[in-house]
Amino acid sequence: MGKTISEKIFSNHTGGDVKAGDLVVSSVDFMMGQDGTSPLAIKAFEEIGGKSVLEPARVAMVIDHSAPSPLEGVSNLHTMMREFAGEQGLCLYDIGMGVCHCLLPEQGHVAPGEIVVGADSHTTTYGAINVFSTGVGSTDLAAAMLTGKLWFKVPPTMRIELKGRLPLGIYSKDVALFLAGRITADGATYMAVEYSGEVVQRL
Repeated sequence: MGKTISEKIFSNHTGGDVKAGDLVVSSVDFMMGQDGTSPLAIKAFEEIGGKSVLEPARVAMVIDHSAPSPLEGVSNLHTMMREFAGEQGLCLYDIGMGVCHCLLPEQGHVAPGEIVVGADSHTTTYGAINVFSTGVGSTDLAAAMLTGKLWFKVPPTMRIELKGRLPLGIYSKDVALFLAGRITADGATYMAVEYSGEVVQRL
């Protein structure tokens, strides 16, 4: 039986023949934190005894959520990020450089077949280019920065096939909202979703 893209990516990264439901420890190709989560990851990194990021070239921090800073306390967190990134040699995208989930692919940090984690729930965006990407907590990001690895439960996959043609005036956002309504906020929990069909090809 064939494998899903998630199973293929994890098999390639672990050297095993993994399937949905397996627990694996895998290397992470790239990791990211934004200004709402990176300060927590920096604190966690220090609390677990981290002195240096294992592979600085595989980590980016992006200041894009509270930009420009609305409060002095937020400015202090931005300063913490800048200092940590400078000390560790991490890639830092400062205020005005772009949105994290656009920047990573645009700047060549992520590529098909890779595993990417981000301390942001929308990190799954990179699945659009056949990356296994997922949001993680700030403590998980800290562990990944320290070791270059994380544990994962290989997810089962929900395949959605969109057939036919969209009527005039119906766009990709309408399709996304329709699917969100059908699947619901509780649907597809801890699952990967693969999209196929002629509607997807024409979007």
